[in-house]
Amino acid sequence: MWEFVKTGTEVDCELFGIKIFDHQWESTGQKIEVADPVYGQLKILTVYNVTIKNTPVTFASGEFSNGVYAFYTKK
Repeated sequence: MWEFVKTGTEVDCELFGIKIFDHQWESTGQKIEVADPVYGQLKILTVYNVTIKNTPVTFASGEFSNGVYAFYTKK
């Protein structure tokens, strides 16, 4: 199950204690369907891996509105 974590922009978004947009995202090729936490609309997000301090972490993200991204992690 995927859980909503936060929304943010490329300028100010921290995830896993880092500025997530400053790191290379690698698509896993997977997609997930989630409900927008505010409006309830269904969205399709891509699942990514990013390596932080030699440890890979997985998250899903997508642009929910112009320049605003939502982030989900596995529960």
